[in-house]
Amino acid sequence: MKQRTIKKKIEGIGIGLHKGEPIHFSLEPLDPNSGIVFHNTVTNTIIEAKPQNVIDTTMATVIGKSQEEFVSTIEHLLSAVSAYGIDNLLIKLDSHEAPIMDGSSASFCMMLNEAKIAEQEQNKKIMIINREVEVRDGDKYAKISPSSSTEFTFAIDFKHPVIGFQKFHHTFTKQNYIEQISRARTFGFLKDFQLLRDRNLALGASLDNAIVLDDKKVINSDGLRFSNEFVRHKILDAIGDLTLLGMSYLGHYESFAGSHALNHKLTKKILSDSDNYTISELSNIKDITFEKSFA
Repeated sequence: MKQRTIKKKIEGIGIGLHKGEPIHFSLEPLDPNSGIVFHNTVTNTIIEAKPQNVIDTTMATVIGKSQEEFVSTIEHLLSAVSAYGIDNLLIKLDSHEAPIMDGSSASFCMMLNEAKIAEQEQNKKIMIINREVEVRDGDKYAKISPSSSTEFTFAIDFKHPVIGFQKFHHTFTKQNYIEQISRARTFGFLKDFQLLRDRNLALGASLDNAIVLDDKKVINSDGLRFSNEFVRHKILDAIGDLTLLGMSYLGHYESFAGSHALNHKLTKKILSDSDNYTISELSNIKDITFEKSFA
């Protein structure tokens, strides 16, 4: 299996979740072994999607070089990029944040479908997880363990009548991702929005780009896309956050009440010890099963 980029440049526009401003952005092909690279055209800053460039995980995953040179809320876009097996991509934005679109990654998947995948000359690299790696914060945790496939098991427990305890297992293939994960939207609570806006955050949040709950119910008129949309979105986020490992991987990710912060700690801990993983090039017939995951 070869490295992947896209066949052609594609452009889009969307609203920023936190600043509420229109964002023009483009996805562009990039040479082999370049990785996923963001270009903030406001500050003319080039930022690689790597764990060492993460500067904040409070409300979203933020990569940057300083408090003035950064790109925020990258996880939904990276989730789609990862699901399509893309190794090399340039993402240009005229903003400090990626657009929220409808709160899921479905719009980015549609853009990638339009741009089409291009295979490159170099062999694709894959990270094979050799042993369990875990990070914890009280009873919350995120871990990854050896597996012959790429899998995700996530559980959440919210004291809310619509959410409660939810658990979902996702065996990754591109098609499974599109059908089971990509349409799951981010969510928030009505009581929190005013507090966020007082901090100059969530200015672009609306019923068009998030599931919003009051104390008893979902207030979106169209309801939920899945009965367990909340936990599915947590998997969407995790896939995006783990894209910062720098390559596709074979392993079973598991989490209870995980977060961007825990996902970031997990990627750093995986990479901190080379005994945790093996990097292999996909170059022969035995890799056909893995390649089919991205068909």
